[in-house]
Amino acid sequence: MNDSLLIFVEGQDATGKDTQAKLLKQYFEAKGREVVHYSESGTESTDPFVQGIASLNYKTDFGIDKKTRVLLYLVNRYEQWKRFAEPALKSGKVVIITRSWFSTLIYEGYGTGVSKSFIARLHREIMPKNYFTPDKFVIFTLKDEDRKVRLIAQGKRNQEFFKSKDAEFQKRLNDAYLKVAKEYHVPTLDASGTPEEVFEKLKKLFQI
Repeated sequence: MNDSLLIFVEGQDATGKDTQAKLLKQYFEAKGREVVHYSESGTESTDPFVQGIASLNYKTDFGIDKKTRVLLYLVNRYEQWKRFAEPALKSGKVVIITRSWFSTLIYEGYGTGVSKSFIARLHREIMPKNYFTPDKFVIFTLKDEDRKVRLIAQGKRNQEFFKSKDAEFQKRLNDAYLKVAKEYHVPTLDASGTPEEVFEKLKKLFQI
C-alpha cells in the first residue's frame, strides 16, 4: 500500500510558507515518515540547473518578457516535480512543496497581466494530473501591514524582483490569492502570530 502524502503550502511573500513547510517536515519526520521538501521557486535549491533558472526569475528582471517568465517558472516547476516529487510519491514518502502553479497564476496573471487562461492551459498540458490533486493544500494570508514588517525584516531579500514591487501591486496579489482560494476551493489560514502559533492552526486545519 502506498501511503504517500502530497502537501502544497502557498501564499504571498512573507506569509511564512517556508517556515511552516519546514515545521511540517519536522513533524512528519518525528513520526517516522520520510519527507521530501522543496520550493518551486528554486531560490534555495542546491541543484545548479534549478538555481540557474530561479536566478533569472527572481534576482532581476533582465528585461525578460512576461510570457518568457511564465515558461521559466514552468520549467523549474516541472523539472523539480520529475526529479524530486514524483519518485518520492511513488515510494510512499511525504512530499511538501512550497508554492504551486497558483503562484504563476497570481503573480504573472493577476499581477503582470499575462492571460490567466493561457497560464492555466499551459500547466494543464505540462504538469501531470496528480500534481493538481494534492492531499493537503493551504494558502496563507496576512494583513498588509504585518507582511510589510516581515519583508523589511528579511532585508536584502527585498531586492528580489516581485518583492520590490509597490504597495498597489502587492495589494493586487493579496486580493488575487483570496479570489483564487475561493475559485479553486482551497482553504486559507491567517499567518499572523508566532511560527509555533501558526503551526498549531495548520495542524488543526490539516487534521494531523
